[in-house]
Amino acid sequence: MEERELIRKRFSELMRKSLDAPYFIFTDFLGLSEQTLFHEVRRDFPHASYTLFGGTDGAERVMVRFGSEEEIGYEQPFPIVTLKIEPLSQKFAERLMHRDFLGSILGLGIERCKIGDILIRENIGYTFVSEDIAEYIKDSLTRVRRTDVKISVSDSLPEGELYKTERKRIQTVGERVDAIIAKLFSISRDDSLSLFKKGLVFADGREISSASYIPKKNEVISVRGYGRFIYLGYESLTKKGKLNIELELYV
Repeated sequence: MEERELIRKRFSELMRKSLDAPYFIFTDFLGLSEQTLFHEVRRDFPHASYTLFGGTDGAERVMVRFGSEEEIGYEQPFPIVTLKIEPLSQKFAERLMHRDFLGSILGLGIERCKIGDILIRENIGYTFVSEDIAEYIKDSLTRVRRTDVKISVSDSLPEGELYKTERKRIQTVGERVDAIIAKLFSISRDDSLSLFKKGLVFADGREISSASYIPKKNEVISVRGYGRFIYLGYESLTKKGKLNIELELYV
């Protein structure tokens, strides 16, 4: 609880400072729990301008930029660099996963708040990092697991969908988010309910405390340890009175 209060206090200080500062103010990358605290605090500062961004649209981990071009008089991009981490030889490379890239970077002594999302395409990790540690990672990271890698700054992301989704249709008795989670991830209703008690369910970066929450159309629901999906609403009723619910599951 003490850590959460310190984070809230820090957000309050940044928002208060941003109201008078003639320049942009940036946070580090925020996880979902930190984003929840940010949204709680910002309600006390209705006049504070801000933008959320994580390197590309759809990013789960994001920075906050306080200030706006209209107020400050110029535009300043987010201090985010995209690093392309790829095996020196794809032929002899291991199959690399998200945890492999992340673990190797954190093994350099870098804090998690400096690392955003990691997208893997064809065994290449496109990693969003804070600008201030990009060169250090380039110079220091030579191996992911037992695979030798090379690193470059990527000015463009791979073509196609970065965050791939798969259309899903499930049947539930209602639109309660706990029922949707249980059905989608094939877990019991009790296990689904426990996720809310542990603070592991989020809607558009805000923690959901109530299992009876009804998602809004196009809202992104994130479930720590299971995945995330876009809620598209229900399309029809079955003959037995259940709802045919449409989702886009991130894969």
